[in-house]
Amino acid sequence: MSLLRLAWRNVLRQRRRTALLSLVVIYVTVAVLFLLGFLDGYGESLVEAYARYVEAPVAVAKGEWWQDPDPEHGLRALPPIREPHTPRLALYALFRSPYRTEGGVALGVDPEGEKVLSRVPFKVATGRWLQRPGEVVLGHRLAERLDVRLGERLVLETGREALGLQVVGLVRAGVGNVDFAGVYLHLEDARRLVGRGVLATHLAVAAPRGREEALARTLNQTLPQGLVAKGVWDLMGPIRADYEGSRLLYIPLLGLFMLLAAIAVTSTVYVSVRERLREFAVAESLGLAPFRLAGQVALEAALASGLGLVLGLLLGYALLYYTATHDVFGPLMRLSVELLPESGLSEHLYTALRPQYALYAGGVVALSALLALLFPGRLLLRMGVPQYLKGE
Repeated sequence: MSLLRLAWRNVLRQRRRTALLSLVVIYVTVAVLFLLGFLDGYGESLVEAYARYVEAPVAVAKGEWWQDPDPEHGLRALPPIREPHTPRLALYALFRSPYRTEGGVALGVDPEGEKVLSRVPFKVATGRWLQRPGEVVLGHRLAERLDVRLGERLVLETGREALGLQVVGLVRAGVGNVDFAGVYLHLEDARRLVGRGVLATHLAVAAPRGREEALARTLNQTLPQGLVAKGVWDLMGPIRADYEGSRLLYIPLLGLFMLLAAIAVTSTVYVSVRERLREFAVAESLGLAPFRLAGQVALEAALASGLGLVLGLLLGYALLYYTATHDVFGPLMRLSVELLPESGLSEHLYTALRPQYALYAGGVVALSALLALLFPGRLLLRMGVPQYLKGE
């Protein structure tokens, strides 16, 4: 009888013990899959929000502007770039309605060019998107704070110039920075407010999903001296550090979960081996080498944890599929946006669904087999056969 068949028979013979071990592995497997899917989904949500709403897939500006985002460090000539792009002019201003005054950053944009790079023009919930100079579009929560409505005028002051603009649209994007602080005016109006021959503070450049950093590196090799391209991850600011910190915290935690599950499997196998020492002594006396007995124990641990892994993968991927297709975390994310409106969080978060998660979760099987070989297996290697055959 092969070691695999013998190990499988022993696993089935101890059904209650095998069921308990499988439950531990099922729990850990589901936890590993869900947490990996949640972390990746959170990262994808951030990239989507910053690339398509808050910033751009790639942004090109002078090195001085990256250090100090003042329009004085803006572009006075637009560099040639092959990829689809659009100029933007960011400026600090006071927003004065007939009832309230607030300060913030306004973004001068090319109305048609912005439709290629951004989804904001398609998220105008009330009114319409920009069409001509003299108009402004606001995030709907900012409009509430300013107490300004469609058709009313909003004055933008920079200290050098002031413009009265008509509110023609209110944006409801579901992204904190846009809804709570978004101010979009025509590029010509922004240039008039800034003056000094500034055409744009930066260029927003389109890039395929997942290729933003590679395109930024390529552009940095070809751009004129003094210009620097940054991918979406570099544009996130503090929220990127928050996300990377979360990964640094939770990935080791997942490893600890898997190790604890493997230890639980190994400890149970150890007890089983202690109870069956006489059986193993008989097998060794019949010619089965001690290292083969140790291998059998490792196989039993792998099979018991493997059963839990299979069931855990089924349950875990079912949970990931549901949370990847249903807005389960919507209420939590909306609360987060309310509490942290300038973080760039989106009101929607869906988990990622990737096949490689199964490989990570499968580590618990390998750990269980390895620990079973190191501990219960060593017990068999040092076993005194005559002692157990005599029943002492």
